Amino acid sequence: MVSIRIVGGWFYAMRRVLATVCVGLLAVLIGYKVIFGANGMKVWEGKRAEYQRLRQDIDDENAKHEQLQRKIDALQRADPSAIQKVAREQLGYVMPGDHVLYEPQARAVAKSAPPPASPEASAQK
Repeated sequence: MVSIRIVGGWFYAMRRVLATVCVGLLAVLIGYKVIFGANGMKVWEGKRAEYQRLRQDIDDENAKHEQLQRKIDALQRADPSAIQKVAREQLGYVMPGDHVLYEPQARAVAKSAPPPASPEASAQK
């Protein structure tokens, strides 16, 4: 009984220190969870960077869409310059008096001699 009173008295005297240590330990554990947990700051920063990258990709695709929409509108309005541009670039049409330049095609390379035999194969002979 004496030892229980001694231990009980020690706990009673140290109750504020023990409470402070427990609160500090709890704060450290919560801080670790906030930073490195499943939805912590590190994960949040990664998702934010991915969001910004995806937002940039969407903006780029929207710009391409707008450009293609302008081309479609010009072709639907029967704009002569747009129609002529498509005819020249995609269909290969030329206007009277235009000079067409062709790029020469590369000649087919003759088959080369077979590669030399490896030293192991010549040693076996």
